Amino acid sequence: MRGIVTRGVGGLYGVRLAERPEEEILCRARGILRQKKLSPTVGDDVRVELATEADRREPLIPPEDGEAGRRGGSRMKRPEKRDRGVDVDYVIDAVEERRSLLIRPPVANLDILFAVIPCAAPEPDLLTADKLTVIAENYGIETVIVVNKADLDPEKAREIARIYGTAGYRVFPLSAAGGEGVDALRRYIRERALDAPDGGHVSGAFAGASGAGKSTLMTALFPDLRLATGSVSRKTERGRHTTRHVELWPMDMDGGTFWIADTPGFSMLDFTRFDFFPYDELASSFREFGDCLGKCRYTKCTHLREEGCAVLAKRDAGGIAASRHESYVRIYEEQRSVPEWKRRQNEGSR
Repeated sequence: MRGIVTRGVGGLYGVRLAERPEEEILCRARGILRQKKLSPTVGDDVRVELATEADRREPLIPPEDGEAGRRGGSRMKRPEKRDRGVDVDYVIDAVEERRSLLIRPPVANLDILFAVIPCAAPEPDLLTADKLTVIAENYGIETVIVVNKADLDPEKAREIARIYGTAGYRVFPLSAAGGEGVDALRRYIRERALDAPDGGHVSGAFAGASGAGKSTLMTALFPDLRLATGSVSRKTERGRHTTRHVELWPMDMDGGTFWIADTPGFSMLDFTRFDFFPYDELASSFREFGDCLGKCRYTKCTHLREEGCAVLAKRDAGGIAASRHESYVRIYEEQRSVPEWKRRQNEGSR
């Protein structure tokens, strides 16, 4: 059977069957995955089979711990003791090739990242939003900009929409609390769900600075989400001190299914783990820089302040928002300050 990993705790995995997403089965991972150094992760497309007696004797393989590399690799720790855990009827026999794998929170095959930026209360943090776009670009994940609380400061909402519209992103100004503009975003999500390829799925996550209004927005978009997330299997949550990580929930979008990643504290993807990110390649993660790269006066132009820089010329002409270039400079300097030994160390976990 084909399915999608929707949650994982302590070596047990919830898998919803692709043909019947309303049905979830509890699985362990087959031992051969350990030999491949592959740990199932929420969002993985997997193959599921009935468990054999040999499977039941295998130790549990814990879920992805978030220290994996960015392009689909995985790092697993050998269990300290042989934990046969809960007896279940199914095993994950294979993990299909991943389109992407985020580091923290760990989630595979994410298609859309909704970067939520508030216009006010709190003040918009564009650096945080730009870091989110960099991470998403680096993983090949589509970014959609949601300008929330637009009713509190319409002028600021228009300014933010202009910044990211100029950069080439899809932008949705709205008020999650008041409902204005929410239907337009819902229609977009429904269209994406209906366009999912045969046998595939479309998934998304909401992220942004604390106070951006993500929870209010998700409740407005997916009224059934709170009910779904309120019922977690006692069998899976068997550890008294268990921390709930990412969970994937199927949302019915009038004929299409959109898988939404939900987790406590999903306020900001962990940018600090990007110490291995090559700072001299950062410019390619700012999509509006694209037509400038290779056209600067100097071959090794950093696009910070050099004369004859095509990026700076485009910024001065209004083709690149000043705030976006300021974020580029900040991120570049942060990444350049990482010691080389630490960068090499983190490259080893890719």
